[in-house]
Amino acid sequence: MKQSNLTWWQEARFGMFIHWGVYSIPGRGEWLFYQEHFPVEEYAQLAQQFNPMHYDPHEWIAVAKDAGMKYIVLTTRHHDGFCLFDSKVSDFTAPKTGAGRDLIAEFVEACRAEKMKFGFYYSLMDWRFPGTRPHLPVQPDSTYVSAVEQAHAQIRELCTNYGPIDILWYDGMHPGKPELWRSEQLNAMVRQLQPNILINNRAGTPEDFGTPENVITPESRPWEACYTMNRTWGYARYDRNYKSAIEIVRLLTTCVAENGNLLLNIGPDGEGRFPIESVEILRHVGCWMRMNAEAIYGAGMAPFGAPALGVASRKGNNVYLLIQRWPGSTVPLAWCGSKVKSARLLSTGQFARIEQTGDRVWLHALPEYPPDPIMSVIELAFDGEPRASSPAYC
Repeated sequence: MKQSNLTWWQEARFGMFIHWGVYSIPGRGEWLFYQEHFPVEEYAQLAQQFNPMHYDPHEWIAVAKDAGMKYIVLTTRHHDGFCLFDSKVSDFTAPKTGAGRDLIAEFVEACRAEKMKFGFYYSLMDWRFPGTRPHLPVQPDSTYVSAVEQAHAQIRELCTNYGPIDILWYDGMHPGKPELWRSEQLNAMVRQLQPNILINNRAGTPEDFGTPENVITPESRPWEACYTMNRTWGYARYDRNYKSAIEIVRLLTTCVAENGNLLLNIGPDGEGRFPIESVEILRHVGCWMRMNAEAIYGAGMAPFGAPALGVASRKGNNVYLLIQRWPGSTVPLAWCGSKVKSARLLSTGQFARIEQTGDRVWLHALPEYPPDPIMSVIELAFDGEPRASSPAYC
């Protein structure tokens, strides 16, 4: 993968994940098929009911853009095997059941019209095939031949029928045997069909970026933490455990401070509508992003910060203090090996009075109480490259 293909993704820092499928109709989460032990024939009946009349991907993109998200990854197929796209190797698809149309084609068309980068999530396992459910013991390789062949064929369809794709987001490799799934061969095909695509690591090969789930685990390579807004990835009407805007901003800034991205999930209902709670929370996140974007887009790890107060990011000759615990009218930091030229609050533009003695810095004449109710950000500008003193501590 050329570094230039990763540049846009690393600069974006913030993306939207969308889990959507026939499981959104009963609204009990995306693992419904497995957790409630549905017979295959009974579960298939949901597909005849899945005709989302309120599905408008332009509205989804508008919500994402307003929140400051720069790309969207949508489930083309989850573990239940239902495809939102047209597939010649399966009848369990949106075009061949209730919806009667290719929902992925509509999503792609909207993303291109709105100039939104996009990716396809694809689950390798399909619970309708023998041996692919998580609780089952691993069977002889011959058991999985049909499931593997279908996965290869459908990945080829996704990489052939929709023009250039920005991201391929694998999931659900069960059994966890890359040689069984012929992962190297699969990704070679993908790169031949989509030379500029970014591929995650969940097909058992390293590829372009790591994907820790529900945990922030920094990696030495490009990485992206995926979280969902409540506790369920697919739509669950009973799940009211939504993260606040403050929690989401803390997740995002912690990722950025460790050179990572945040992919934040939302689960539309069976009609294609985002839960109103999700939209309201993302509006608050978007307000914060518009004031503090300089500390996020294109930013990465800072050489020093104020760890007792929060985290820090860096872009060029600027360091951004992302303060979670506002200390009052004076903000202290240490281990600063360069001279601070100026310090200002991004939300208000107010400048601080700088006192610097060696590698210790005090920013005076700031508000006594947090100027931003979500997270206050101070931009430190330097004459040259910001450096830590030795030993550095963050």
